Amino acid sequence: MSALLEQLTRRQLLWHGNSQQAAYQAVASGYAELDKQLAGGLPANGLIEIQTEQGIGELRLLLPYLQQQHQDGRLLVMISPPADPCADMLAGAGINLAQLLVISVKNNKEALWAAEQCLQSGCVAAVLLWQVLLRLAQARRLQLAAEQGNASLILLRRPQAALSLPVNLSLTLAAHPYGVLLNVNKRKGGWPAGPFLVDMQSRWPALSYRYDGLKQAQRKAG
Repeated sequence: MSALLEQLTRRQLLWHGNSQQAAYQAVASGYAELDKQLAGGLPANGLIEIQTEQGIGELRLLLPYLQQQHQDGRLLVMISPPADPCADMLAGAGINLAQLLVISVKNNKEALWAAEQCLQSGCVAAVLLWQVLLRLAQARRLQLAAEQGNASLILLRRPQAALSLPVNLSLTLAAHPYGVLLNVNKRKGGWPAGPFLVDMQSRWPALSYRYDGLKQAQRKAG
C-alpha cells in the first residue's frame, strides 16, 4: 500500500489535506506560535494579504520576516505607507536602511504600477503595499510578477468582507496587549486556523511593561 501511495504522489494524483510545506517555500516568521500554525512560516514569495487596523503591531509582526527576506542584498520597498517609517525601530530590528526604499504615489493606479515593476525587477525581496483597491485580474498580475521576481508582496488593508483574492496566505489581525490575535483566513495547501495569540513580549518587552503598569494604575484608582 505504501509503495502505491508513493507512486501516486510522484504522479501528483493525490491531494493532501494539509500539503502546505509542498505548496510554497516558507521563511520563519520569528514567532514560534505563528510558524507552528503555518507549518513552517510565511511564504518566501507570492502575494500575502494582511487585514488589519493600522498601528496595532502589524509591522512588528512582519519585521523578523522582512529582515530575513533582504539578507541576500535585495531591496525592501514600502509603497505609500500611512506614516513615515521609524528608522530607529527598523534598524533595531535588523533592517538595513540602505536597502530600504519608500515610494510615494498619487493614486491607486500608480501604486499598483510601482508594485508590479518592483516585484518583477528581480532586485526586490519584498514589497509592502497599503490599502489599495484590487480587482481579481490585478491580484493575479501582481502574483505573477512576484513569482517571476522571486519576491513577496504584502498587501495591508483594513478588515473587510472583501472579495477572496488569489493569494498564498491571508491573515486577519486584532489588537492584544501582549501582541496580536491572529486568524488564518486562507492559505495555499492548508486549512484556516485561529484565533490564536502571537506573543511579542520577548521581542518587544515594552508592550508588557506598559500594559502591566496600566493595570496597576487602574487597581490603585479603583
